[in-house]
Amino acid sequence: MASALAFASSFNVLSQTLHFRKNKQTHRRPSLCVSVSASLEALIFDCDGVILESEHLHRQAYNDAFAHFSVSCSPSQTLNWSPDFYDVLQNQIGGGKPKMRWYFKEHGWPSSTVFRTSPQDDESRAQLIDTLQDWKTERYKEIIKSGTVQPRPGVLRLMDEAKAAGKKLAVCSAATKSSVILCLENLIGLERFQGLDCFLAGDDVKEKKPDPSIYVTASKMLGVSEKDCLVVEDSVIGLQAATKAGMSCVITYTSSTADQDFTDSLAIYPDLSNVRLKDLEFLLQNTVAAS
Repeated sequence: MASALAFASSFNVLSQTLHFRKNKQTHRRPSLCVSVSASLEALIFDCDGVILESEHLHRQAYNDAFAHFSVSCSPSQTLNWSPDFYDVLQNQIGGGKPKMRWYFKEHGWPSSTVFRTSPQDDESRAQLIDTLQDWKTERYKEIIKSGTVQPRPGVLRLMDEAKAAGKKLAVCSAATKSSVILCLENLIGLERFQGLDCFLAGDDVKEKKPDPSIYVTASKMLGVSEKDCLVVEDSVIGLQAATKAGMSCVITYTSSTADQDFTDSLAIYPDLSNVRLKDLEFLLQNTVAAS
């Protein structure tokens, strides 16, 4: 009876993943790949978007920078990126400096306290972008260190469950190493951070996600076969990196990635608050093809 109840509980979790975000028409039901011989030996987390929902914090830091330097592309109106606009910008333009450079090319180079008038040459424009980005980076660090930022629901519990069960635990992020270390030390705590079996950042590999190299490297460092690794990601770019590496991947989406196509994921969750390690083990070991 106990094993039957455990199976029913796990089956219910699997079924729930097939009914995510019903009113999001752009989502399709995930196609779950057959994985007969896989067993969960290593759990790998992305950082931004998975351990913390960071994009609104980056947006806040950019807007704080624009206000600090009175950045204005139109008379008497300080630049301020709205949440909806920043989601589009984030999903189409990668990196902070490219975001600003693209925006200023499209909307005109701004006036600011950095320069009395709008910069007209490449050197001055680069200086403006560098100044804004450096200030924004320091502001983002202040926000993370403030103690007001919390990890996403269920993340710490799932990490602790994996460690207690003897699973390998890793974090693989495309962000810079200094940024990821800052986030992990402040959000998961020093003890959990130092207890990771593998930690890789964008600085550690030549190609960024969706290239699979960061996950291939993690598999080798962990000494675990790719098929026995399970990745937790929040975006289609991360999903592509994991699947190209031969790993199964579950998605915990954010407001900025909710409409992306996660067809190739093993399961999709709004967050990890109701996800247990046994559920993920069940998914990896007992997945059946679903349309």
